[in-house]
Amino acid sequence: MLLFLLLEVLAPGQNNPLNQGVGRLPLWPQGAPMAQGKDESDTPTITVWQAPTTGKSPRPAVVICPGGGYGGLATGHEGKDPAEFLTKLGVQAFILRYRHAPKYKHPVPMGDCQRAVQWVRAHAMEYQVDPTKVGVWGFSAGGHLVSTVSTRFLTGNPTSQDPVERQSSRPDFSILCYPVITLEPPHTHMGSRKNLLGENPDPELVKKLSNHLQVGKETPPTFVFHTRADQAVVLKNSELYTDALKQAGVDHEFLVYENGAHGVGLGGKDPVLSQWPAKLAAWLQTRGFAPQ
Repeated sequence: MLLFLLLEVLAPGQNNPLNQGVGRLPLWPQGAPMAQGKDESDTPTITVWQAPTTGKSPRPAVVICPGGGYGGLATGHEGKDPAEFLTKLGVQAFILRYRHAPKYKHPVPMGDCQRAVQWVRAHAMEYQVDPTKVGVWGFSAGGHLVSTVSTRFLTGNPTSQDPVERQSSRPDFSILCYPVITLEPPHTHMGSRKNLLGENPDPELVKKLSNHLQVGKETPPTFVFHTRADQAVVLKNSELYTDALKQAGVDHEFLVYENGAHGVGLGGKDPVLSQWPAKLAAWLQTRGFAPQ
């Protein structure tokens, strides 16, 4: 309880010596658009994890989107763990709590994630962020969300009275872990599709949100991780996306491990799977998305 109270009172932007998330900051302080109420499930938030800093040089940043089938959020192994991993690399991390079923369907999660990227850029000075190096990282259905915002951008409205809305929502890079990509059978994850689009969605909307079909030259550099043994979200999803990235000439890396069930996160204590984050770290550092 004492730790929880401490997290809530730490000021936004304050470097946290406990390396824990700072509060939960609303993406829309005056209330989120399309909100159906005012409780926690109606309020998308950002939790800030700051890297240990020496000096005041801006750092790359990542918005983390946990999975949960668009019906919940796995904020532990797909939120807190990646945030700790990033801050150890010297990257600022921002865990997004986006709205989802049963209350919310498309386009609400997409709008929350786009806003999160804009929010990080708008608060770049406050949190020592380089606004030209803001990425997104998603797991499972969160990977679908990340691939959605990586293929659909808000350019920003320079005349808006809201400083967040002035920013672009295009990520500078993206990380996809065992992502849902297609919403079309036979390779989709039907639970995620149902939660996002409902029982009988418009076939055109299904196609529009099968994100391998939306990849273009403006899609940001992408790192993709999947396991061949994943039976919940099958490997074909990542194969479709990486094939599209290759055709569009987008810089990417595709990492496939043989074993590992769905939802492995950073690999835990598995002696093989726990090695994959080191490959991600190298990819980020090589491209300037993490300090050397």
